[in-house]
Amino acid sequence: MQDIDALPGERWFPDPASFEEDLPRHWGDWGVASEVDDLKAVLMRRPGREVDDFDYRRARFLAPVDAGKMRAEHDRLTALYRQYGVTVHYIEAQRDDRPNALFCRDLVFMTPEGAILARPAMRARRGEERYAALALAALGVPIIKTVNGSGLFEGAMGMWVDRETVILATGVRTNRSGYDQVAGELTRMGVTRIVPMPIPYGHAHIDGLLNFAARDVAMIHASQVPYDVVAVLRQKGFNILEAPSQTEAKQNLAINFVALKPGLVIQPGGNPRTRAVLEAAGIEVLPVDIPEILKGTGGIHCMTAFLKRG
Repeated sequence: MQDIDALPGERWFPDPASFEEDLPRHWGDWGVASEVDDLKAVLMRRPGREVDDFDYRRARFLAPVDAGKMRAEHDRLTALYRQYGVTVHYIEAQRDDRPNALFCRDLVFMTPEGAILARPAMRARRGEERYAALALAALGVPIIKTVNGSGLFEGAMGMWVDRETVILATGVRTNRSGYDQVAGELTRMGVTRIVPMPIPYGHAHIDGLLNFAARDVAMIHASQVPYDVVAVLRQKGFNILEAPSQTEAKQNLAINFVALKPGLVIQPGGNPRTRAVLEAAGIEVLPVDIPEILKGTGGIHCMTAFLKRG
């Protein structure tokens, strides 16, 4: 019998690196698995032509706005970010009929592997996410999931507790389909505990009701946060601070702050009682006055899509 040589194998093997390991090598220095680790890069939208002339009622603003003042407030915030070493990237293009587009956290939920692109619930906001996607792509931030089908999800409906734990909310801004799509992605990338948080009717997102100021300090609008969520945080050793003023929490968005690093937060100005509670717990607070932006019922956390922490 004739001896026939065997066909050779491919003689190479796949690179076993995970996508998370590949991210800084091939995409860029992106990734988030915390609400408080040192903030390095953010995505924002400086208010453009879309705020010059619009129906504030249709956009669900509380009152007409002064576009110039709104831009100046936004500029003061971004200047403070840069002062603390944060790189600010912008969504440069946007529809002229989308005045809510400055609230970028709603459009992007960042993970250790890249961005989950939201699908806004409000008809008056639908389509903003397309321009967030363009900005992310231009920067080299991978979009690992776009919420689709009947799913509704806004980025401020997710909060990182730690690398293995995420609070994920349902409510008027996120339905069950959107929740399940995001939960599936998070579970796939190693999140072992999804903490469900139903948002009460009359509120929009998690970050108006609960936020993190340090690795072991959380602040809540007590009457509006389910006990089961608080119990998880207490089990993890968090000091739970209660916002002392309903007016500050609801009208002035006192809980809608951003941690620059553990123990240092930027908070909307005009919240003296809530600021005092944070400072008594050892948190340094940098107040920024944003009265014009607050007319859009969004605050500092709402405006800031995190791209890199830690």
